[in-house]
Amino acid sequence: MANPFAGEVAVTLDGERRVCKLTLGALAELESDLGEESLVALIERFEGTNYKASDVLALLVAGLRGGGWTGTRQDLLTAEIEGGLEEAARVAAKLLVVAFAPFGS
Repeated sequence: MANPFAGEVAVTLDGERRVCKLTLGALAELESDLGEESLVALIERFEGTNYKASDVLALLVAGLRGGGWTGTRQDLLTAEIEGGLEEAARVAAKLLVVAFAPFGS
């Protein structure tokens, strides 16, 4: 079970429930993958309207890896996300909220 107070969000991939978490290492990887120079720039990217599907994918991969998943971006490209695109976007948004909001609110 995911604990939002610990910055965790759950997602179901290929029928298996997984925990996502944006650890410091996952955030550093995400910054690098998206070519952002700071955490503030990374957050602003998602607060605006200029993010792309590949940004959401990168955020999910980072969260999954922070939660202990050993898969790759390529693995996520072929995985079935329960709830589809809408759920993927919800999980990505929730990851940012619980990672940066006080007490995971």
